Amino acid sequence: MTDFTLAGYVARHERAPAFEGSDGRAYSVDFWVDDDPDARGRYGAAILFLRWGRGGEAPDGHLESEYVAFGATPDEARERAGALSLYDAKALLEELIAHGRPEEF
Repeated sequence: MTDFTLAGYVARHERAPAFEGSDGRAYSVDFWVDDDPDARGRYGAAILFLRWGRGGEAPDGHLESEYVAFGATPDEARERAGALSLYDAKALLEELIAHGRPEEF
């Protein structure tokens, strides 16, 4: 896996990838996986964009994607979500910024 994917970046750099959004805010990127399977027995994985405060000292909101991957196990769903390219993750962030306000903490 290359460091151009979410999981590859974390493996190589030992930290979450981060982007500056078109709103001028800093976002770090991670993914989450359902604790329980859906009615079809699949675990869903989505991308979480943690928005950092203007000073960068603490997060002050977040954006969540729809499911980007599914798997028969949580690990499989996590692996599939981790294969998302950084370019696709950034495009997803921009789409979320354009379509709504982040949830505030």
